[in-house]
Amino acid sequence: MKQLPDTSSKRKSPFRIFTPILPGASLRDRALACCGAVAGIGLTGVLCSLAFGKNPHLPLLVAPMGASAVLLFAVPASPLAQPWPIIGGNVISAIVGILVGLMIDDPMIASGVAVALAIAAMSLTRCLHPPGGAAALSAVLAGPAIAANGYMFPLVPVGVNAIVLVALGWLFHSFTRRPWPHVAAPVATNPHKTFDPPPAQRVGFNAGDVDAALIDLGEAFDIDRDDLDRLLRRVELRALSRRSADPVCADIMSRDLITVKPGTTLEKARALLLNHGVRTLPVMDGGRLEGVVGLRETALDCDLVRDVMRPAATATPATPVIDLLGRLTDGLTHAVVIVGEHGHVHGLVTQTDLLTALAQPSEGALA
Repeated sequence: MKQLPDTSSKRKSPFRIFTPILPGASLRDRALACCGAVAGIGLTGVLCSLAFGKNPHLPLLVAPMGASAVLLFAVPASPLAQPWPIIGGNVISAIVGILVGLMIDDPMIASGVAVALAIAAMSLTRCLHPPGGAAALSAVLAGPAIAANGYMFPLVPVGVNAIVLVALGWLFHSFTRRPWPHVAAPVATNPHKTFDPPPAQRVGFNAGDVDAALIDLGEAFDIDRDDLDRLLRRVELRALSRRSADPVCADIMSRDLITVKPGTTLEKARALLLNHGVRTLPVMDGGRLEGVVGLRETALDCDLVRDVMRPAATATPATPVIDLLGRLTDGLTHAVVIVGEHGHVHGLVTQTDLLTALAQPSEGALA
């Protein structure tokens, strides 16, 4: 049986200093984060110096921007590192710091109250951002800079710094081809527009299980709720692949295929589907795969297959069968066409083929 690589020895390595602390991170990610911080903070300072001029009483950069840069470039998928938390968290916290500083004279008491109220304000406005605590603290303690700027400190320089940093972060992540702002994968919906959950969510855990588990643990995690759901489902697939015999598509695919051409009439295509008891026909033109057609398409008010055929779901002969699970349980795809080099069609894997393969006991279970 094919086994997935065991990474436990890496976790026990004495050279843990070289292992990134964040799950899923790599040394390349950390190198990119360092480059992003250099560009982001450096250019923010340059642009703000051009905008503010040489004002000795106005800081061109405020300290919280350094902490914001850590989140923006090192953990860009974090809900705390998105544009609104960076801008809103810093600005709102700075406003809170100024108001608290006006009402409480003792700087030690004012500092604690400002940070506490900043957390509350950011939570209520859905822009929780750890550097916001530093922005609130700076507003309380940086008296001369605030007085010189007429209490515009939350906007200039804090707001301007945050906006410039966000803009530069977007440019940097676009250049490195890492999508930002991060958008969690959309929650799957039933393709048939009924109230039933999608097929993939009728087995294993569901959204209620995830919420209940989070309540059981009683901790807040720095990951989007939908990203967590997607991660756990990927873990399930990996675990299933490890436990199974892990066949590939070439092991289970049908090879004697019933096909049609783009110019075939829908009446003939429907007859082939019904006579052979299949749900999908590959559409071939000169040995090249053009698409697929099923009963759903043959019921449309058209004449020829080319008018209704849809793009084919494809895989290679070496693709693990388990990788087809997502596509063949989406409620719409009934078969995956197996395509080799140069677009040559080798076979077809249907939902029945997949179920049969997954139902086979693994070698370990038979032993």
